[in-house]
Amino acid sequence: MSITVSQPDTGVELITFDAPERLNAFTFAMYEDLIAHFRRIRHDASIRVVILTGAGRGFCAGHFAGGAGHPSWVDPELGRIPNNVRTMSVLSELPVIMHQLPQPVIAAVNGAAAGVGYSMALAADIAIAAQSAKFVNAFHNAGTGHELGLSYMLPRAVGTQRAAELLLTRRPVLAEEAERIGLVLKSVPDESLMAEALAMAAEIKRNHPLGVWYTKQSFHHNQSAPSLAAAIDLENRGVHLVQQTGDFAEMRTAMVEKRPVEFRNQ
Repeated sequence: MSITVSQPDTGVELITFDAPERLNAFTFAMYEDLIAHFRRIRHDASIRVVILTGAGRGFCAGHFAGGAGHPSWVDPELGRIPNNVRTMSVLSELPVIMHQLPQPVIAAVNGAAAGVGYSMALAADIAIAAQSAKFVNAFHNAGTGHELGLSYMLPRAVGTQRAAELLLTRRPVLAEEAERIGLVLKSVPDESLMAEALAMAAEIKRNHPLGVWYTKQSFHHNQSAPSLAAAIDLENRGVHLVQQTGDFAEMRTAMVEKRPVEFRNQ
């Protein structure tokens, strides 16, 4: 499978790309497994936060060009262009599904994040980079320069001029610069990476589960809202629903009683 799943803390799922011998470069089977897993956990209310990271020295070195196999969803008898179109129709679901997950996704980026690794780091709601992290537009190796939403997400993270430079060249971005230009939230020592990601997850878990879901939903939808009023209208729908839940009443009671909140997804 080359993807392992663990629970380092209550309500936190850690997904590790586990092919360190090739810096976690993705095969077609890995794409399928990860997409299928995301589809499963989106309905699991016990999972509050998802963390992505890579085993060994790299986050994800991109597509495993030397042995990715054949996509199981594509008829091998198809010609090259129909084959490529059907292949990308599934691979392109990956960043979209990450945005659609009710759980916030934290990318704990260790070492190289290239190609699909770059896109997944950007598609995460929050990215934290180890000092060893390096972001590389390896899509140029395939002659395309942009795939999996890179041309959409990168300008929104770092601005149009910087994004144009990084999209049109292969210049790597190291962790310190990635933090400075807004590509990641912050860079931390390698040995502190997972502790920082878990601390961020703990801060998220303090909040109302459904409220976090609606906040994430509004955050992504309102990046392209036609107006401030439209953005507020979307927010208000979430507000009205959340305030009718048992967990909202529990939050108010816990605040008065000065005790930890016990969320029950009620």
